[in-house]
Order: sequence, then structure tokens, then C-alpha cells
Amino acid sequence: MALPQVKQTATEARLAAMTRPDGAKWITEIREAALARVSDMGLPGARDEYWKYTRPETLVQPEAPQAATFDDDDEQLFHEFDRLKVVFVDGVFSAEDSDDLTLEGIEISRLADVATQDIHWAKDLYGTLETNGQTPVQRPLAALNTAYAADGIVIRVTGAPSKPVNLIYEHRATGSDVLLHHVIKVEEGAEFTLLENGPAAARLNKVLEVDIADTGKFHHIRAQGRDHERRAATHIFARLGRESAFKSFTMTANGALTRNECVIELTGDDAIAHVAGACVGDGDFVHDDTVFITHDAENCESRQVFKKVLRNGAVGVFQGKILVKAGAQKTDGYQISQSLLLDGDSQFLAKPELEIYADDVACSHGSTSGAIDETALFYLRSRGLPHGIATDLLTLAFLAEAVQEIEDQDLQAEINTRIERWLERRRG
Repeated sequence: MALPQVKQTATEARLAAMTRPDGAKWITEIREAALARVSDMGLPGARDEYWKYTRPETLVQPEAPQAATFDDDDEQLFHEFDRLKVVFVDGVFSAEDSDDLTLEGIEISRLADVATQDIHWAKDLYGTLETNGQTPVQRPLAALNTAYAADGIVIRVTGAPSKPVNLIYEHRATGSDVLLHHVIKVEEGAEFTLLENGPAAARLNKVLEVDIADTGKFHHIRAQGRDHERRAATHIFARLGRESAFKSFTMTANGALTRNECVIELTGDDAIAHVAGACVGDGDFVHDDTVFITHDAENCESRQVFKKVLRNGAVGVFQGKILVKAGAQKTDGYQISQSLLLDGDSQFLAKPELEIYADDVACSHGSTSGAIDETALFYLRSRGLPHGIATDLLTLAFLAEAVQEIEDQDLQAEINTRIERWLERRRG
């Protein structure tokens, strides 16, 4: 079916402003197939069902909107942790700022290098999960990334590395328009933790593909902020084998527009997938979490826990779906999305969904929106706490369920500290 003229024109204008990177035959063919998908689907528009709450114009226009850079006076996130640092500056890997990419139990390569090789394990995975994730919901920005991303990191986990890998994204150019594509393969019985932080670019389009073999485990903690003018569309595509585990948490503060999509397939029995997010937004701010989890095996568990704190006209969006296929008996699916509105100008838009084709399942979803509990606030004020500190304590308590999805207690404490600092800045 032909695209509407408005969408076709917008898509052609965006593609005309881009240049596909060179590479070996295998990745060139994958990029050409992804480009064909983009041309067939068209880039997202405001009338698309899964974009009706979040206007995508600034994510698809030919040139990135300008975003001022700034000196972050906070100590670098995760700086107290022993980790292997991999730094990207405006979307380009910086060997000078990064650590040596050698670590036991893991193989790390740069996508720009892998793309020139005729033989590499990534040829069977790059773009594969993204392609699978286009059904039943089209995700054209992810396909655009597969077609044009020139850099990223490629990781094969064969054991249990002694420390996590930290991807750090630095934003130095006011008009930087960045596409990054990461591929991670967790082998059978292996376990790996990935940390991500930094503003990255004026406009960011990022894809993370994670393939977890039987009994493998993947932990992911990500922080987005504090860039006020940042625009980002991120995508996580994950496939889980038997008795494997995927756990991802995202903290977001500020940003003009952030759209985080997560598409997960549980394909092996007894797999576990947890996705959580804590968001704090102030002013001209739109934050969108869109999650699609497919249960295609028996006795699997999934959790979606998303909390948003909004004020001064900020907008929060949650679109979450659990699809239970026929035969996926003993499924345990849980989904909760909640917002705390600190004034009457902010809004929370939610679209929770369940689609179930098995008869022996336990699935639930809920979505609420409300203000600070006046009784609890009065109690804290009566104990001598100023209004601002009392409000912050109740805010932290509200976000706690999402933050507690982080297994590592030290990382959990680090995220709580960052949220506290954000609240203190707004209070001051």
C-alpha cells in the first residue's frame, strides 16, 4: 500500500540528508534490507497509532535541532565503581578516552571495525532482532538506525567478567545527530552487566540488540540526563533463551523529548524479563516509554514497572503490552505504570494492553495518576520537615518500586543519590 504523501515526503527528505556507511558485503546487504523497510513503512508521523501521544517531527526532520552543551558539575555517574569505560564523543568511539577493551570472559569490538570484516559472529545477529521486532508493530526509527549506524560496540560474553562495561556518551557539538548500534551476545551460562550514561548528542537514535542464550543473564542500568534540550529515540531488542534473565532499568531526568522503546521475546521456558524506569521531568519535557513483551514459551515471568514524576507542564507517556502466545502456559506477567503530578499543568498518558492466547496464565496491569498524598505530607510537616524536603521524601518513596528492580544494591544507591540531587536542584 502506498504511503500517504505527507509521510512519503518526510521520509524522502530525511533519507536524502543521510549517507550510508561503507562495509563488507554481509552488512551492506543488511543495511540495504533495513533501508527498504524504512522506505516501505515511512518514518513515524503524528497520526500513527503508537505515536499519537508523542509528536515525532523533531526525530525525523532532516537536520537535528540545536542543543546547547554544558559543563556537568556533578561527579561522573558510576565513577566510584570498578568498570571498563567505553567512550563515544558525538557518536564516535574515542580510543583516547576509553579504557583498553580487554577483559576476561568477554570480547569487545567496535562496530566500525566489525563492519569491514568478511567473517564475524555479529553477521548472524546485527539487525536480526530489530527485524523481528517490526512485527506486529512497525518501528521505522529502529530500521533507520540499522541502515545508517556507522558506530557502536559489539560484545560477546563467554563467562562472567569481573566488572561491568560502562558506555559513556559525551555531547560536544550543538548540532550533533548521532546513530549508534550496539550488539551483545550472552553465551550459555554467562553473565554480564552493562552501564550507560551521558547526553550523547543533540539528537540521538540508538539501538541495542541483546541475544541471551540458555541460562545466560544480562543486567542493564542506564541514566539519561541532564541535557535539557536533548532529543532521543532509543530501542532495546532482546531475545531470551531457556532459564535466562534480562533486567533493564532506566533513569531519565530532563530532555526535550525522550522515547525509549523496549521489545522483548521470551523464547525459552523459565525465562525472566524485567523492565523498569524512573523518570523525573520539569517544564518543556516529554518522556515516552513504549514496551512490548512477547511470551512464546512456558513458565516465563515478565515485569514492567514505570514511575514518572512530572511538574511545570511536563508530559509523561507509557505504552506497554504483554502478548501471550498460544502454548505459553504458566505465564506470569505484571505491568504497572504510575505518575506523580506535582502541579495541575502536567499530564500522564497511558495505554496498557494485554493480549492472551493461553488459558493458564497470571497477567495483570494497572495505571494510576495522582498528586502528593496530603495526609503523608502533613505528617512529615508536623514532624518539623520543610515543605520541599517533605515533598522530596515522598517523591523518592514513590519511585522506590522502580529503582528496587536494580539487583546490585550499590548501583541502586547510586541511582537514588542522583535522583536526590535532581530534586535538591529543583528545590534550590
